Amino acid sequence: MDAVIIDSGGANLASLQFAFERLGARAHVSNDARTITSASRLILPGVGAAADAMQRLRNSGLAALLPSLTQPVLGICLGMQLLFQRSEEGSTDCLGILPETVRRLQAAPGLPVPHMGWNQLNRLRDDPLLEGIAPNDYVYFVHSYAAPVSAITLATADYGIPVSAIVRKGNFWGAQFHPERSAGTGARVLANFLRLE
Repeated sequence: MDAVIIDSGGANLASLQFAFERLGARAHVSNDARTITSASRLILPGVGAAADAMQRLRNSGLAALLPSLTQPVLGICLGMQLLFQRSEEGSTDCLGILPETVRRLQAAPGLPVPHMGWNQLNRLRDDPLLEGIAPNDYVYFVHSYAAPVSAITLATADYGIPVSAIVRKGNFWGAQFHPERSAGTGARVLANFLRLE
């Protein structure tokens, strides 16, 4: 198995599997602790509310397991937000792997919340996950909450203010956008992830 997609109860699991299949990779969906611990790479997807997702992870025992993982882990959309300390969405305690609090986006003229659509990446630092990604490449977002820009931010997107689009701390990466819906750029991010050691 090239990667294991953690079954966090989200609706985007099949589309992620198809995205890996298009890359010639095999991705299995599981919430089994032994399968997750032994996987070479893990994806933590997520859609919906932070509190509901964290409750599912706690009920399955995965909330305690995930921070101890040592292989590459990629959180996607809500899955990225769950890696942080807290979310303003329901004042939710998250996994605490990454510092900072995820905050609600502020609506403004021309900038509705949720932020849905294509937006450009602004690279701040080089990283193997960003190999081959051109400056200002577009990726697809669907979110109402975002992580602030900090020392762990690899790339930002602008939505009235800069927000973290890609983050990394050690073996944990996060993508606020949906790589599986981001055409060639998203496919490259996923292919890069499969090459991480």
